[in-house]
Amino acid sequence: MPMLVNVQEADSGLSPLVGEAMAGSDVILRTEAITAFISPRWWPKNPGSVLVIPNEHYENVYSIPDDLLHQVQSVGKRVALAMKAGYQCDGTSFRQHNEPAGNQDVWHYRLHVFPRYRGDDLYLLRGRTTTPEERKTYADILRRCRAE
Repeated sequence: MPMLVNVQEADSGLSPLVGEAMAGSDVILRTEAITAFISPRWWPKNPGSVLVIPNEHYENVYSIPDDLLHQVQSVGKRVALAMKAGYQCDGTSFRQHNEPAGNQDVWHYRLHVFPRYRGDDLYLLRGRTTTPEERKTYADILRRCRAE
């Protein structure tokens, strides 16, 4: 598996929680360009959501090159397929935020992939910070079910 390149918390805009998640057992897929890992923040009825990020720093959708954006989306699709197989969720949602008015709160481009369940109220509830132990189970499932 290729190592992560050029992502350094100090200049990438990544939060310490995201840096911790990327360094541990939360990573489910890592290429030279992209890393996908279990999000350190979960919503009450949607555990095991995933963040897909470029390894190089890009602040938002306006600055990421199109070819890399396509790779992020492609990995997001693979994650969604793994969620369907491993979590038996009813569906999936992609979310991506830009600038403060767009609800961006981490200054590094990322794609959120959520497992969805009927009546989960994802957009009505607030998330919470999780522990590495909570995330490990979900990372193991997705690594096992990941669509190659």
